[in-house]
Amino acid sequence: MSSAVKLTCLSCGQANRVPTDKLSAGPKCGTCGTKLADGKVSELDPSSLKKAISSDDMPLIVDFWAPWCGPCRMMAPQFAQAAQELRGKVRFAKINTEDYPKVSTERGIRGIPLLILFHKGKEVSRLPGARPAAEIEAFVRQSVSVTA
Repeated sequence: MSSAVKLTCLSCGQANRVPTDKLSAGPKCGTCGTKLADGKVSELDPSSLKKAISSDDMPLIVDFWAPWCGPCRMMAPQFAQAAQELRGKVRFAKINTEDYPKVSTERGIRGIPLLILFHKGKEVSRLPGARPAAEIEAFVRQSVSVTA
C-alpha cells in the first residue's frame, strides 16, 4: 500500500488525499478539478490559509505581500521560479496583506515581503525581505526535509 499526503485545495478548500507516487503527475482536486501541486503560486484568502496550514501534510510557503510594495513586486517572479523548482515537494502561495490586513496582525507581520514556511500545522520559519529564487529554495530545503 502506498503512502498518501493530505492536501487542501487552495481554490475550493476541499481536503484531498493524494498518493505520494502520484504527486509528480499533477494531481487535481476531486471537487473542483484545480491542480493541487503544479508548481504555480496560488492566491489565498485567510480562510484557505488557515485550512491549508492546519490540514496539509506537504510544506506550504506563503509570501505576505501588497501591490504597492516595490520589493514585493520585484520578488514575485523569483518566488514563482522557486515554486517551479520545488514542484511536487512544497506548495507556494501568496496572500495580499492590503486586502486582508487582519492576517498581518494575527501573524505578527511587521514588514513585507515576508515568507513564512508552514508544515504539519505549525510555522516552521520566516524569511524577511525580497530574495532571489536560489535563496528561497535554500531556505525551504534548510527548514524542512525536501528531497532533491
